Amino acid sequence: MPKGERNVPDLFMGLSCTAQALLATLFTWAVTAAGAAVVFLVRRPRRVLMNGMLGFSAGVMLAASYWSLLAPAIELSGQIGMNAWLTPLIGLFAGGILVYAGDRIYDRLSLRKANQSIEKRCAMLMTSITLHNIPEGMAVGVAFGSLAYGLEGATLSAACMLALGIGLQNFPEGTAVSVPLLRENYTKKRAFLLGMLSGIVEPIAGVLGALLVLRVRPLLPFMLSFAAGAMLCVVTEELIPESQRNRHKEAMTFFTLAGFAVMMVLDVALG
Repeated sequence: MPKGERNVPDLFMGLSCTAQALLATLFTWAVTAAGAAVVFLVRRPRRVLMNGMLGFSAGVMLAASYWSLLAPAIELSGQIGMNAWLTPLIGLFAGGILVYAGDRIYDRLSLRKANQSIEKRCAMLMTSITLHNIPEGMAVGVAFGSLAYGLEGATLSAACMLALGIGLQNFPEGTAVSVPLLRENYTKKRAFLLGMLSGIVEPIAGVLGALLVLRVRPLLPFMLSFAAGAMLCVVTEELIPESQRNRHKEAMTFFTLAGFAVMMVLDVALG
């Protein structure tokens, strides 16, 4: 086939592993942005509904902390000869301790003003989702980088399916950032931008993972569990308690269950 007539799959297969990883993670970032754009499709609802969306976000993050982070960390630890429970355990507590320490430092350094708790909650939400996206992007990069070494089970179709699965999972995560920010009286434009920016680390991490695949691979279990610990800390300390601050606590619980269920289905169905 003449060069000018090559189709998109052929062009993609002809790229270097690093370029493939970049394009794949740009796709996952684009899906995050699409999820964040949901904020433009809704009017500013009543506070009780916004509390529900905060609970929904908590459910999404709880499910992602296990199926997207801890479970792969445990499995990968065993595959590469590391302790299958100790490495994820250390990473889990390291992530939680980092968020806790950052929370305490923020309290000490911040000016005592009325919206301090709001700013802290938003900052923690952004940080946890961003930390979650780093190992996901690196995992995609490692999948594509592994193609150059002929590793067992490393195929282009498997790497593309991983990118597709992570990308689809990123949609509710983008929404999980932008909608709660709308609840805290951010403008729709700013809420969207922050939600979109929460996923910008994925292309960076993807390229890094592809470039350093052989060295990064032993670190992935720790990084995955580290992100899970940070996410769990944010959910239990900020999101769930805040979502319960209204008369409809039972309804808020079902919002959390719904978020958990959506993320669980995406993670399990897409592998």
